[in-house]
Amino acid sequence: MSIQVNRLADPTVRAFVTAVNSHDQAAFQAVLTPDATMSDDGTDRDIAEWTEREVFSSHGHMDVENESDGGRVLIVTYRNDTWGEMRTKWRFTVDGGKVSRFETGQA
Repeated sequence: MSIQVNRLADPTVRAFVTAVNSHDQAAFQAVLTPDATMSDDGTDRDIAEWTEREVFSSHGHMDVENESDGGRVLIVTYRNDTWGEMRTKWRFTVDGGKVSRFETGQA
């Protein structure tokens, strides 16, 4: 059973998931710090390139199954047009109300 996005505990993570699910690149950029970093399956990636490929051009969508660590760790059924559906874990570092790092990978 999914957790409704508007019920996610951390407001910054909630804004991140909302931006991804609505494919709103401006809102997504606004939730990140200017020097934000990310990794996918343990490998650091360029956020702009990765999100264009894995989220925006491939219609990525996050269905949150579970949250922990105050809403900063999510277990998500993630799907996009490239890879289909997979169970993923997302961990967020939030500084000053913005995401400074996120890490994702298969759960």
